[in-house]
Amino acid sequence: MHNAGFMWQIEQTVRQKGFQRIAGIDEAGRGPLAGPVVSAAVILPADFSCPGITDSKKLSEKKRCWFFPIIMSHAVAVGVGLCDHKEIDATNILAAALASMKRAVANLDTPPDYLLVDGKFPLAMDISQQAVVRGDSKSISIAAASIIAKVTRDRIMATLHQTFPEYLFIRHKGYPTAAHKQAIQIHGPCPVHRKTFKGVLQA
Repeated sequence: MHNAGFMWQIEQTVRQKGFQRIAGIDEAGRGPLAGPVVSAAVILPADFSCPGITDSKKLSEKKRCWFFPIIMSHAVAVGVGLCDHKEIDATNILAAALASMKRAVANLDTPPDYLLVDGKFPLAMDISQQAVVRGDSKSISIAAASIIAKVTRDRIMATLHQTFPEYLFIRHKGYPTAAHKQAIQIHGPCPVHRKTFKGVLQA
């Protein structure tokens, strides 16, 4: 139970300052060699209770998929934003990740009055906010956003797998596994590979 209470501490501190609509923001897909970077912004109600929600990387795929509809149905608002491989190549992965986070916030149908942003960098938006390093294991809102972002991205990669089955995106989701690197060596990069990434660039 300690964990459930601990995950609310940042939100409670922010609420005490008078903010009501606190959005947690996180992204998935900075490391892969293919596909988009996907972000989610989630505003949870103050009475939301769902023990076990934490950083999506610490959860099994089954657990993430179990939490996904619970978050979607109970959240005040959920926004998703993405940057595709072309945009990542045209800028860089950090700029693309931050851009996808801003899009996720812009896609919330209830405007937030405070942002909790996972990582070191605040967003260039005119909204009160704080960046929280490793926020997905400290804030329930960021953890919820990490689950929405990860499941959404995995579903996109499963769809891309149908178009480009030889790369086995369904298995590694575009991350640089040995099997993925080998597939790039054999087939060359496909249209959704990030051409500026090490491991694709050489191919």
